[in-house]
Amino acid sequence: MTGRPVSAARSSSAIRRGQIDRTMVLWCPDWPVTAVLLAKGLPPDAAIALVDRGLVFACSATARREGVRRGLRVREAQSRCTALLALPYDAALDSRAFEPVIAAIEETMPGVQLLRPGTCALRIRGPARYYGGEEEAALWLLDRLDAAGIHGARVGIADGPFTAERAARLQRHQRIAIVPEGESASFLEPLPVGLLDQPQLATLLRRLGIRTLGDFAALPGMAVRDRFGESGARLHALAAGQDSRPIVPRVPPEEFDSSIDFWPGLDRIDQVAFGVRESADRFIERLRAAKLVCTALRVEIESEAGEISERGWLHPRSFTAADVVDRVRWQLQGGSSGDSGLGSAIVGVRITPDRVDAIGNHEEGLWGSGPDERVHHALSRVQSMLGHGGVLTATVSGGRTLADRCELTAWGDPVFPEKPAARPWPGALPAPFPATVFPLPQLVSVVTATGEQLGLDARGMLSGAPAGFSPTNSPRDSRPIRGWAGPWSIDELWWDADRARRAARFQLLDFDGVPWLLVIEGGSWWAEARYD
Repeated sequence: MTGRPVSAARSSSAIRRGQIDRTMVLWCPDWPVTAVLLAKGLPPDAAIALVDRGLVFACSATARREGVRRGLRVREAQSRCTALLALPYDAALDSRAFEPVIAAIEETMPGVQLLRPGTCALRIRGPARYYGGEEEAALWLLDRLDAAGIHGARVGIADGPFTAERAARLQRHQRIAIVPEGESASFLEPLPVGLLDQPQLATLLRRLGIRTLGDFAALPGMAVRDRFGESGARLHALAAGQDSRPIVPRVPPEEFDSSIDFWPGLDRIDQVAFGVRESADRFIERLRAAKLVCTALRVEIESEAGEISERGWLHPRSFTAADVVDRVRWQLQGGSSGDSGLGSAIVGVRITPDRVDAIGNHEEGLWGSGPDERVHHALSRVQSMLGHGGVLTATVSGGRTLADRCELTAWGDPVFPEKPAARPWPGALPAPFPATVFPLPQLVSVVTATGEQLGLDARGMLSGAPAGFSPTNSPRDSRPIRGWAGPWSIDELWWDADRARRAARFQLLDFDGVPWLLVIEGGSWWAEARYD
């Protein structure tokens, strides 16, 4: 089915009713490549390919002239361009590098909406009135970006973000493309349906003989909705030039950092703590005004000699101004006490929130905050005297042995086990776990009824039946065994001769009814834990 898309008069009436915003879209071609060039200081004409999962994700214009295309395997791309520099694609770098561009645009025209790194949109009516027209506003924007070192950017102006972006991308010989108001449908009519960025829908439409956006827009709207649902109806409206999506300007995150400078520098801890009080009050008040609390902060202290002491602090609930001052004092004291321990005078203190939360999640209970704050205060005070690693907390991590499952973390540091317990650990001891785990395995003995020491044969089986057990490895302390189970073999790191381990586990019940977890390794018996 073919026909004319929505008329220009209908599009103009929709714009007058305020349903479609007159939009300007800025597009920076090859932005992932541009971000890498800016970050690494490479020349603009470098042949670069960004690789994601073994395939070319993006490439520079120089590489394209040599035949490199997106989707090629790295080896094939390098065969087409011998000077190709293959680098891993970093999506985070795209966002970080585009942040200064957004800031430069906001200095000229406020109300920017980030569509994706390298592409942004904003309403054009305000800038057009201020600069004297749509084209003049676009020229001011491009001049601002050229001054910031971002060359080659293109601008599209049309009714709605979809048409404006298509205009910016399809304009090859000029940097500014303007679709007159009410003519978006006519502009989109000859374009292929693949521009809707829905490969499955585009393939189906081509099979039905619908190859352009104009053909798709000419279909009855209710029939498209019934066949393709709400998503299909939205794409049908885009093809007809009726992009009613509003421009939602980004809201820059509020800065909660608080800093104070001392001149001349202060050489006493109590002076610094007194000077930081006002800064700490201001820090907490800003968070409270935003209905937030700080649960983790970072304190940066600069000395007169240029030394910087930086450390993160956690809190079991949320920081108050007095807590912030305490953390500054403790960080200054370090491993010393009293007023000593300062290498040189302090000239600046900066407080930055590392983690914030809604204030409603940290309201005090009916009977106050409980003992957790007092415990945290006491342990943090001890830590300030003994050093960062002076107070440790135990965390259950992953591992095959019980000793491997215990990981110590400095008090106040975030707990991120190097070996997460959620991972599969074949051969690990199943629950229930022993209540007492010895810090170091204790040497014990397990003997047969004739008093011979038990061992393992080449197949990992016992050389006899266990009959006597001595927790002190002394024949005089040998006790009869009431029951036992095992062996369960342990064969780890067999490919590493220095760290390879070959052993076996046993569970044993002595005469007093106490269960033990034993390990036989290298011909010797060791008690690893006890089930109390």
